Amino acid sequence: MSSRPELQAPPEIFYDDVEARKYTSSSRIAEIQTKLSERALELLALPDDGVPRLLLDIGCGSGLSGETITENSHQWIGFDISESMLNVALQNEVEGDLLLGDMGQGLGLRPGVIDGAISISAVQWLCNADKSSHEPRLRLKAFFGSLYRCLARGARAVLQVYPENLAQHELILSYAMRSGFAGGVVVDYPHSTKKRKEYLVLTCGPPSLSSVVPSGKGEDGESCSDDESSGDEENQTVCISDRHRPQKKQKVNKKGKGREWVLRKKDQMRRKGNVVPPDTKYTARKRKARF
Repeated sequence: MSSRPELQAPPEIFYDDVEARKYTSSSRIAEIQTKLSERALELLALPDDGVPRLLLDIGCGSGLSGETITENSHQWIGFDISESMLNVALQNEVEGDLLLGDMGQGLGLRPGVIDGAISISAVQWLCNADKSSHEPRLRLKAFFGSLYRCLARGARAVLQVYPENLAQHELILSYAMRSGFAGGVVVDYPHSTKKRKEYLVLTCGPPSLSSVVPSGKGEDGESCSDDESSGDEENQTVCISDRHRPQKKQKVNKKGKGREWVLRKKDQMRRKGNVVPPDTKYTARKRKARF
């Protein structure tokens, strides 16, 4: 079994001209991308009012997901780091606008202009440090922060991810919550090794009825009930209150900082060569509230 692409090379190098054409020409990959994109749009839960929305496709590649967005009568902007992938998208004359950039450095879009965002198999790349300057936590923070800002209030982002392990899963989820998103994880086919898919369903804004996480699909393709999915720990909705961490309370001595502490600090300053006032009977004596 071949290793994961993100472990072989950075995306802008792995998806060169040869790999980009190979990826796009594969009917199997195209079919998988279409199914994942359709499911992401379903979880996006856009209003069925016939009004086209402006969507963001993060890690759009050669535009396979964008074609599904176009078929659903929406406009879209594609964002990807691989120039070779975007060149293939241009050759295929996709309907969306294309942006070349690194999502780990932020999306750079105007605040509140995007009605929804999807991403297929892209966000887990941020968990790898491809360069000495890359810090996964800072890159995830920049990505989710910029995604939150560019989404309209109440808009959703559906990110299909392939985390390598539970640590990556928790890392991605934690930084999404810290950025202000409400939501959690939807797992389709949780008991299948091959068909299992994870979607991070996020809502821009505080918890509300619109931020309730949908149910995942079971083996029959229907939505799983709460009883069926309760045995799968990773299929549980993340508690929104987890992102509001209580501040650590500093331990305060009721008596305050006494004379011994002040004398010890003054002695340390003297050893460092600083000019310190001499010790007297008034040192560390508590002053009255007023003269």
